[in-house]
Amino acid sequence: MDTFSILFDSQSRVKIMRLFLLNPESIFDNEEIAKRSNVKTPILRKEMSILEKAGMIKKISFFKEIPLKKKDEKPKKKRVSGWRLNSSFELLRPLRNFLINTEPMRKTEIANRFKNVGKIRLLIVSGIFIQNEDSRVDLLIVGDQIKKASIETALRSMESEVGKEISYAYFSTQEFLYRVEICDKFIRDVLDYPHEKIVDKIEVKAK
Repeated sequence: MDTFSILFDSQSRVKIMRLFLLNPESIFDNEEIAKRSNVKTPILRKEMSILEKAGMIKKISFFKEIPLKKKDEKPKKKRVSGWRLNSSFELLRPLRNFLINTEPMRKTEIANRFKNVGKIRLLIVSGIFIQNEDSRVDLLIVGDQIKKASIETALRSMESEVGKEISYAYFSTQEFLYRVEICDKFIRDVLDYPHEKIVDKIEVKAK
């Protein structure tokens, strides 16, 4: 089996690859990878071994901060083993072009993830969802009776699939319309630059 076939042989592996490709300078230990990619530890060990043998990632030791148990406790670090993207991996460019420039999630799927967060009037995607690094946010949510906890639950699930932290903002319908009326810079930047409306019950246009 060729290297490309090996790399795409598992959905968990693809999520892990996205994590490294979108964070090329970062070092992750197994705990962080499992958390951010939502892959269980036993499966993770197998996937990391396969990616290491393929040459996509390499093992590296680094210092990691230990969570403080007391407020007045001094920060401590310990040396742990982690993983980093191998910048000399021969398939790095085609992998990046394919995984990053391919739509990470279907628009209908994104809408479904937020159907229980409140009464959505407007849902805009930009940034990572349309491969535009200059966007102010990846996601803009407008509606009423919005539950922030539900938004964050949906985002955590989505982040494990897209491979990167998703930046977002949400407003009530009233606040959003007010900001549009006064030409708020943040809202104007979102509406004036590349974006896609997944839900649009307001039909506000950029001025």
